[in-house]
Amino acid sequence: MTQNGRFVAVIVALTALVLRVSGQAQTPEIDALQGLAEQGDANAQYEFGCMHDVGCLDETVLSNGQELEIDAMGDAEAARWYRLAAEQGHPSAQSRLGDFYQNGYGVPRDNVEAVRWYRAAAEQGGAVAQFDLGARYAIGRGVPLDDGEAAFWYQLAAEQGYAGAQYNLGVLFDIGRGVQQDDVEAVHWYRLAAEQGHVDAQWNLGLMYEGGVGTAQDYVVAYVWLTLSALRRTGTESIRELATHDRDRVAGKMSPDQFAEAQRLAREWDAAHPPDQ
Repeated sequence: MTQNGRFVAVIVALTALVLRVSGQAQTPEIDALQGLAEQGDANAQYEFGCMHDVGCLDETVLSNGQELEIDAMGDAEAARWYRLAAEQGHPSAQSRLGDFYQNGYGVPRDNVEAVRWYRAAAEQGGAVAQFDLGARYAIGRGVPLDDGEAAFWYQLAAEQGYAGAQYNLGVLFDIGRGVQQDDVEAVHWYRLAAEQGHVDAQWNLGLMYEGGVGTAQDYVVAYVWLTLSALRRTGTESIRELATHDRDRVAGKMSPDQFAEAQRLAREWDAAHPPDQ
């Protein structure tokens, strides 16, 4: 089971918790956590759900204490614990339960239920859920298509620094969908996402600088962002080739000194922002 390209396996770390393989005896710490979950503690229910969910990458559950290697124990069991926590108003559990309904993980696929749980988490300020709810409105899945609502929820997530929402909001301002068309706003949101390493935002921002749209024309800056987009891009080779083609087109518009400066700036940005491992 994967989610948006996430790893199929995950190393989860909880303070003083070590469980090496599925089927091995649980530690006292795991037993204590399960006991809390069974007593109705929402945080424990969420964490126990996360431990059953190989797609859980919650940094509040990960990276504290010793490593805990967990085999997938079943999406249905993860969904059960998430639901118990979600029904108590736990926003992270609500958001992840929305994912489960959206993708049919451990529960029947149900877009309306996905939206219900995304909304519950989004209304509590969860940026990921706000983004996911905006995406539901943008494509009309589980709710009627509504570009204005999509923009509303994207903006809430974007203002919290969620790169995907910043990029999507930039696109809406770029094309005037759900908001009044505004090139300056598009550049603003593209830049915020690009600075976080969002390759599509980097690409679009580079094109805006090339054309002087929403910002002053600057081939050096355009080349930098297009280079980074091509360099960091994974997946379809044809898309990488398009980004590379745009970069090379901009290179042809620069003087040798400008080209050298652009290459230097791209190298420096790349070195200062190592990709996520």
